[in-house]
Amino acid sequence: MPDAVAPPADGRRSDTLPDAPAGPPPGADAPMLELAGLHKRFGPEREVLAGIDMRLHAGERVALLGESGVGKSTLLNLIAGLERPDSGEIRLAGQPVHALSEDAAAVLRAREIGFVFQAFHLLAHLRLWQNVAIPLLLAGVPAAEARPRAEAMLARVGLGDRSLSMPRELSGGEQQRVALARALVHGPRLILADEPTGNLDPRTGGAALALIDEQVRAHGAALLMVTHSLQAAAIAERRLRLTPAGLETET
Repeated sequence: MPDAVAPPADGRRSDTLPDAPAGPPPGADAPMLELAGLHKRFGPEREVLAGIDMRLHAGERVALLGESGVGKSTLLNLIAGLERPDSGEIRLAGQPVHALSEDAAAVLRAREIGFVFQAFHLLAHLRLWQNVAIPLLLAGVPAAEARPRAEAMLARVGLGDRSLSMPRELSGGEQQRVALARALVHGPRLILADEPTGNLDPRTGGAALALIDEQVRAHGAALLMVTHSLQAAAIAERRLRLTPAGLETET
């Protein structure tokens, strides 16, 4: 299918990322994240997302609920610029994610987004501190500074003594915590979390949620969290349910 996303006025996707705006403080009218008329299809017969509209402000925590297969993870991938919408707009801190090149989208992710992947996506050949340091290194932080920051964040998730371990030496729950540390280490302005407590016991999950909440408050970040957990959804001020018809507000 041809790319139906509106490119910039000159007809080309943007290969560069402008200097980041200061960003709205918590409570400001301008949203940190705005989705408008977002559509995504997989094949001609399956429309996963149909006309999604959403605003998320700095400091706001939103839980995204819905049945398996309805498109929740796909929506997070679109917001992060990992996939392309078929039509519609995605703006993050004023930047048109839908119109950025792959390289520019990668820069935006490294600078603004912390993504807790459901499948972890740890690099098997890197030690834990190196995995956690990836967003810092991509943002240009020197390795001499990135390593102690990564190790400090590993300590925050209870893995301070495992910084030299390899991902294969960890349980699923420990890998989940490393993925969380990597998502938060650079103080992102948008946290996208895909089932962040799915592999954690209630006590460890509660500690992980407390850390996410702390980061939201400390950095004025916005949080969009996919979850089936009532414990996780409880930290959100808003709950949205994704259905085949679109987004609905949970009361």
